[in-house]
Amino acid sequence: MQNKSLVDVYLDSVLEANKTTNLTRISSLEEARILHVEDSLAGLPELQQAPKGLYGDLGTGGGFPGVLLAIETGRKTILVDSVQKKMAIIEKILKEMNLDGSITTYAGRIEDLSVDYPGQFAVLTARALAKLSVLMELSSPLLKKNGRLICYKANVQSEEWEHALSLQDKLGMKLFSDRSLLLSDQETQRRIICFEKVSRAKISLPRRMGLAQKKPL
Repeated sequence: MQNKSLVDVYLDSVLEANKTTNLTRISSLEEARILHVEDSLAGLPELQQAPKGLYGDLGTGGGFPGVLLAIETGRKTILVDSVQKKMAIIEKILKEMNLDGSITTYAGRIEDLSVDYPGQFAVLTARALAKLSVLMELSSPLLKKNGRLICYKANVQSEEWEHALSLQDKLGMKLFSDRSLLLSDQETQRRIICFEKVSRAKISLPRRMGLAQKKPL
């Protein structure tokens, strides 16, 4: 792995900060290496195949997978989370690591981000954040043409899957790839589902704050 030392420094910093502020439910280094580092990097091939340009990590929490993918690819990155306290801590860690020039934070809702950065992202990631249909709706106004949404999922029920596929035309998104893997603990299953922005959405986006989750399409 490239830049292993930077990844290790970041992981150590997050686990240290986690002692006083809840950034992640994972507190042991051994567990974090699998469920944060290995899991975050599971989507690296999809990120590398995405068009060049701005990368955003939606619902980044403790900066996973965003910071690690940014370190590995060198992409200009925005970490997005509505919890301002978390973002302030992550920002401080990035500054201490001299990464704040290429990785910045956005403490706000995804709907606000799409007003501030309409169609400006080449690629977005979302790890265990929401249903596929919700992620597609939130991402569509953020992505430029041919931009990619990379979803990290565990179990996807057939109802969720079929519903997401039924919204592709309405949201201007098309399934690009779908890959399943097992992490090295031999028990954590991960599915990396990638959608591509192929056209403008047929409805006005973003909808009002919170509607994507409360009244899904």
